[in-house]
Amino acid sequence: MGGEIEDGALYPSLKDRSVFITGGGSGIGESLVEHFCAQGSRVAFVDIAETPSRALVERIAARGDPKPHFILCDLREIDRLRSAIAEASERNGAIRVLCNNAGNDDRHRSEDVTPQYWDDRMAVNVRHQFFASQAVRPQMKAVGGGSIINFGSITWLVGDGDCPAYVTAKAAITGMTRALAREFGPERIRVNCMLPGWVMTERQMRLWLTPEGERQIAERQCLPDRLYPPDIARMALFLGADDSRMCSSQQFIVDGGWV
Repeated sequence: MGGEIEDGALYPSLKDRSVFITGGGSGIGESLVEHFCAQGSRVAFVDIAETPSRALVERIAARGDPKPHFILCDLREIDRLRSAIAEASERNGAIRVLCNNAGNDDRHRSEDVTPQYWDDRMAVNVRHQFFASQAVRPQMKAVGGGSIINFGSITWLVGDGDCPAYVTAKAAITGMTRALAREFGPERIRVNCMLPGWVMTERQMRLWLTPEGERQIAERQCLPDRLYPPDIARMALFLGADDSRMCSSQQFIVDGGWV
């Protein structure tokens, strides 16, 4: 959806580059895995959903691109995330690109939020991004630099009212990005934040793309086309490649002109 992988630019610096992607089994993450593999990168990814993740691995291998390495991982378990990063680097070499993509935007109302649910939303949407960044930093420093791409959302810019814990987490990612970019910058580690708009993943279309939602897209986006996972992946390729070597501490909004 939204264009084939072969339609995009080729980034020579991404060939053989070790890339680690969270939440790579479906949605935007699936497209990230596909696109980095198509660049010839050495990709490892984690996800909590085993069946679609293994199917993705086989589909990419059948296409003739480098076969990604899947590691089953619940990102709420930080020790497991750390071990997955260690496994990926042992297999593919020092990680040069980290895509902190994983998240969950389940809808909820403020009156229904418990302390336990709040803490879980922070763990699912923001906490693992910090600890993954912490874990890859020594590797990136040792090889002279790298690119960390945190995935936020335009939801906090527009103030979506149907998932306040998620919106809070996504706003926090922007602050974290700027702090880490400043701290890691002397080591030539770039830290940026992607802010996707309403991306037409299978999950979004199945759960929330109603006729009312279609009207909202038509009213809010500047561009008439729908936003698809490859549109996000192509920006991530640029941020992972040497072409963006002087881009850090920034937000890159890909939303069809919603904000």
